[in-house]
Amino acid sequence: MRTDLIRRTALTAGVLAATAGGIAAPAIAAQAAPTTSTPVASVQADRKAGGERQLDVRYEAQPNFYFCGPAAARNALSVQGKAISVDAMAKEMGTTEDGTDSINDITPVLNKETGKTDAYRSVEIKSSKADDGQTDKLRADVVRTVDNGRAVVANIAGTTSDIDGAVHSFEGGHYISVVGYRDNGGIVKIADSANPDQASYEITVDNLADWIATRGYAAS
Repeated sequence: MRTDLIRRTALTAGVLAATAGGIAAPAIAAQAAPTTSTPVASVQADRKAGGERQLDVRYEAQPNFYFCGPAAARNALSVQGKAISVDAMAKEMGTTEDGTDSINDITPVLNKETGKTDAYRSVEIKSSKADDGQTDKLRADVVRTVDNGRAVVANIAGTTSDIDGAVHSFEGGHYISVVGYRDNGGIVKIADSANPDQASYEITVDNLADWIATRGYAAS
């Protein structure tokens, strides 16, 4: 499997067990049933003391194991008040059962639906682990994008832990949305379509940068 930006990102087939009212056990694969749109973050986009901002997301889980790219883009665009179906996103991105090839297939769709050809750009982290410069750039990109009222879409792979110690594992690859930050971007808020019971969590920007490593993200 290639480890550059265009590496295929289909999740390994399987189902993530969900426990009502709790957090499901970590799993490599996820297949979540469709849900009605519900808010991930109820706080509207506004600057808060201490360098904090969150966007209002209308969350939907991905309907199958390979629609994480379209679902992440759909959730990201929802912060702009756009209601676009996951199926429509998948068609525009050329998503198949092999997944969505790279962030470069998502960035043009985000631009099209945002209505600006330069609203988003793709950024690569080519190394196997992010260095300080790449992490600092990611932090700045998240803060700027969220401040502009948009969400970041990131192509990730591997395993990381959130700030509460929960493990999130996607060894075959996955897409997520970054919909907020605090501590001036040191901690970022994730909207994750894989499992409605883990729809929203926070991770450090250092962990996010390493999660993105060998792949890329779309930011303003």
